[in-house]
Amino acid sequence: MPETLQPLIDWLLHMGDRLVQPWVLYQMGIILLAYAASILLARRLEPRFEARVRQVRGKPGLIRLLAALLRSTRWIILAILLLVTWYAMHHLTWPSRSYLIGIAARLVLAWLVITVLSKIIRNRTLSRLVELAGWSVVALGLLGQLGNVANALESVSFTVGEFHISLWKLLKGLVLTVGLLWLANALGRSLDRRLNNMDDLTPSLRVLTGKIVHILLLVMAVLIAINSIGIDLTALTIFSGALGVGIGFGLQKVVSNFISGIIILLDKSIKPGDTITLGDTFGWIRELRARFVSVVTRDGREYLIPNEDFITQQVVNWSFTDKLVRLDVPFGVAYDSDPHEVSRLAIAACGSVDRVSPVKAPVCWMTEFGDSSLNFLLRFWIDDPENGLTNIRGKVLLALWDAFREHSVGIPFPHREIIFRNELPATVSMTRGPEESGSTEQ
Repeated sequence: MPETLQPLIDWLLHMGDRLVQPWVLYQMGIILLAYAASILLARRLEPRFEARVRQVRGKPGLIRLLAALLRSTRWIILAILLLVTWYAMHHLTWPSRSYLIGIAARLVLAWLVITVLSKIIRNRTLSRLVELAGWSVVALGLLGQLGNVANALESVSFTVGEFHISLWKLLKGLVLTVGLLWLANALGRSLDRRLNNMDDLTPSLRVLTGKIVHILLLVMAVLIAINSIGIDLTALTIFSGALGVGIGFGLQKVVSNFISGIIILLDKSIKPGDTITLGDTFGWIRELRARFVSVVTRDGREYLIPNEDFITQQVVNWSFTDKLVRLDVPFGVAYDSDPHEVSRLAIAACGSVDRVSPVKAPVCWMTEFGDSSLNFLLRFWIDDPENGLTNIRGKVLLALWDAFREHSVGIPFPHREIIFRNELPATVSMTRGPEESGSTEQ
């Protein structure tokens, strides 16, 4: 380890000796003055640029790029000042007297480019890590010390069986894995957006194709990263067998839900936009995921139901083959009403409700002679069950109420007569009171 670090230590000692030279101190002073000037200029220019950026509308990608450049205004100004100063001093004096300014200009320019490009990553922590790691590698490359640092990290190693793994390979594999996984996810999301715009594909086929391609991209990214570390992929056969056993026992539910999700997509039993009932949950499917199905109810709650439940339990799909759904509304009228007129009024009132489908006309049948009323059953059809069932029943009942009141059709309520009897013992000489009667209404 010390022998590997010796070139780096010698370079640091050499740079320390050069820092005390007069022209090096002059260049450091020029760099500090340029940095102070860039801060002052950025404070004056940023508000003006920000006002221009806020005027851009309808271009989110361009706005994101301009916002990243706006936050880096001082670095842009500093890079310009250092480049102009380096160019002037390089041509007016000895190149060695502008060497430090040239390195500083390139380092600032590299930081600026890496910072702007890293804004593509939406995760702020990951974006910051990419900035620091990328700039560190570029800075070591510009200073000519990337090879020495790589050799020092390569010397820190350990052996596992037949594999020799060093710290440098681990870091390189980690960076490559993170980069490839991010690229695979980005390509997967881009493909999903393109598939969602293809109207000639069914929703289930879009989701299935997107999931398969996304999984293949992730697997390829991991295999490429493992191969870059120097691990032979053929040696993973035994490990993959053990991993399969572990998945079979420890991740049984996860694998079951994943396979169930693929089966659901293949048999097209449900798809995004379908209105379903599963147990006590009634709502419409928003999204199909690898592990669960997102179901949104009428009250705004989003249930994440495991895919396995859609395979093992009874599911009511209100829009599997046809969106037409029949609803029943029972009601009763007084005995002095004309049942023929009641049926006609009920059908006309139901047809006036906007959500009642005209494809199939409503029907109204008298079902029985009840205790207090003539009982009827009104049946009608709707083609948008995802908009709710209780609300359309309520609208139909209100329409019936208005129609019956307009035509003096009574809606009865049951009456009950209750008789109280008080019987006193014969030994008590009291006059028996009259029978008391009363009535209650329900």
